[in-house]
Amino acid sequence: MMDNAAIADNFSLLSKLMDIHGENSFKSKTYSIAAFYIEKLPEQLGNTDRSAFARIKGIGDSVAKKIIEMLDTGALTVLNEIIADTPPGVIELLNIKGIGPKKIHTIWKEMGIESIGELQYACNENRLTLYKGFGATTQQKVLEAINFYLANQGHFLYAQLHPVFPQVQQYLQQLFGAGKVALTGAFKRQMPTIEEMAFVVNETNDTIKPKFISAFPPDLLEETDNSLLYQLKNGLRLRLYTGTTHFAQRVFDHSGSPEFVTSFYQEFPNLAIDTASPDDTQYFTAAGIAYIPPCLRETTTIIKTAAQKQLPVLIQPGDIKGIIHNHSNWSDGTNTIEEMAQALIAQGKEYLVLSDHSKSATYANGLTEQRIAEQHRYIDELNKKLAPFKIYKSIECDILGTGQLDYSNDVLSTFDLVIASVHSNLQMNEEKAMQRLLTAIQNPYTTILGHMTGRLLLSRNGYPVDHKTIIDACAAHNVAIELNAHPRRLDIDWQWIPYALEKNVLISINPDAHFIEGFNDVTYGVLAAQKGGLTKENNLSSFSLQQFDDYVQQRKAGIR
Repeated sequence: MMDNAAIADNFSLLSKLMDIHGENSFKSKTYSIAAFYIEKLPEQLGNTDRSAFARIKGIGDSVAKKIIEMLDTGALTVLNEIIADTPPGVIELLNIKGIGPKKIHTIWKEMGIESIGELQYACNENRLTLYKGFGATTQQKVLEAINFYLANQGHFLYAQLHPVFPQVQQYLQQLFGAGKVALTGAFKRQMPTIEEMAFVVNETNDTIKPKFISAFPPDLLEETDNSLLYQLKNGLRLRLYTGTTHFAQRVFDHSGSPEFVTSFYQEFPNLAIDTASPDDTQYFTAAGIAYIPPCLRETTTIIKTAAQKQLPVLIQPGDIKGIIHNHSNWSDGTNTIEEMAQALIAQGKEYLVLSDHSKSATYANGLTEQRIAEQHRYIDELNKKLAPFKIYKSIECDILGTGQLDYSNDVLSTFDLVIASVHSNLQMNEEKAMQRLLTAIQNPYTTILGHMTGRLLLSRNGYPVDHKTIIDACAAHNVAIELNAHPRRLDIDWQWIPYALEKNVLISINPDAHFIEGFNDVTYGVLAAQKGGLTKENNLSSFSLQQFDDYVQQRKAGIR
């Protein structure tokens, strides 16, 4: 049975395709609105009384009938028909940021372009500027978006593969035996995005290939003497490093960056290793240095640190004591504040930092000054009811175009802490981005700088910033930096965490949760933070309730 997300996706795609075809805009908007409300429903439609569908907000009789069709058949006839009437390349254009359905209508119907490749060529030939709505700036942004999209085809978020990994590993172990299969590659190193999932299999190519012959065999994309590259039906590429000798070496060689592995061999040549075992910890034992977890095997520097036995004790998911940066149904979240608090109490967490959107975020039902006062009174009531658990009054405050925050300082002073984030006018050059961020950091009420670059992994490059200057400013103004744990953000990038630690700037691993299940994203934030060498002592959301309360009070006292 289709779930709400799949039903909403179908209606959203139907709406976009209708606009691409130039059909009735009122009708297409009906499906877009339905998708919006269905995605936010707390209960699955499949578990709801069907006679009540038409009475749900955003759903009328016509939409209700189509929902029933999808629940019964797993398909939507009108969507399948319009897909059949649309060139596949035109549909793929929806993946290109900066061109919506109406622009795609022009690209297809007026320019005669039916694929991303054709559009890329047209941009390079400066042909888009001949059409209404496509100036030189728009054309350049479209070209950049196409190049970004094409460069990232075949890449997955780490979080997308996290639930898939056990299945793939188990399948390989069943085929070849558990003792002959070892994880390696980018997934083992906890890279935020993954192009290939890689394993070392202690068998020859001739032994391995027949094992993959089945009713639905994966595609063999590449074969060398010591590797096989398959593409699974879900698009994931599976790299197998093959052979029956030097097992540990093959695991080690592919469990670190090329820079790390090359430097290691230069530093420790001619190590005596048991090649029959897949355990690459013996490399570090033989070298006489501390074991370096795969997530840290990126640079030469970490080898020198390990030689001095000074590796950090990395933060773990269980070290998160409170959940910071969350949105309730007061703005664009799904759950009530009490529901969120009760869920965290059940998880053994000690506090919730509620950070709904500020007033400029009208698209997210941002809070006016009056609603802030109402919310604060309600939080006071909940804190009496839920003690010793505590809900902190926070806001995700928009950084405006000038760098000023969305409220006056008098309003900002009513919050326990303020997360300052950019949400609008993201197409900035570095000078503009730095001006906005530095001005916001200098505001005495800014406690945490939210998702520093605004990036969306595999979808949108962040605006350019000088990371060192931003970190220096945060150090000077006692501002923590968020590691936004949403799998598509993971922003601040892990590579800048060491510099933040050097400057004694706190990192705050926050899920940016818009529903209860979103709390779980802190796990991906922790995995990303581990790559930067973060410890629990340097992470704000690892503070105990008492430590966090002291931090908040001391920070506020310093403003007065």
